[in-house]
Amino acid sequence: MAAAWFYHLTRSPVETTLATLLPKALGAGWQIAVRGTDRGRLERLDEVLWNGDGFLPHGLAGGPHDADQPVLLTTESAAPNGAACLFAVDGAEVGVEEAQGFERVCLLFEGADPEAVEAARGQWRRLTEAGVPAVYWSEESGTWAKKAESGPV
Repeated sequence: MAAAWFYHLTRSPVETTLATLLPKALGAGWQIAVRGTDRGRLERLDEVLWNGDGFLPHGLAGGPHDADQPVLLTTESAAPNGAACLFAVDGAEVGVEEAQGFERVCLLFEGADPEAVEAARGQWRRLTEAGVPAVYWSEESGTWAKKAESGPV
């Protein structure tokens, strides 16, 4: 069953949070799509993931091996790598029917950006009203803590 996990970023940037969460999702055996809204931003994220601590196998969409990538960075809604888990960053929208097609959808949003917070609230409402179980995580205290839950997760 699909579940949506919302990550309210107040201390760590998207890059740091992804570098922490992506290995956990890979450890669950999932193929992953990371959807953003800007190709240039994904190119910078690609560089950070290649040059960060440890090895995180991934690729930037548009290459000849997209279907083979364990983590595919993309601006498209299609996930040619057969992703079971979707990470939406930088305001990338996730529709209800689309969310229901994944095992897990993770929506990361910047807490310092009022528009991003409001957009995340709207996504929470749409998904939970459609019956998608959701969890809200906050790092406000310095560590990730579950702050809200809707439905069985």
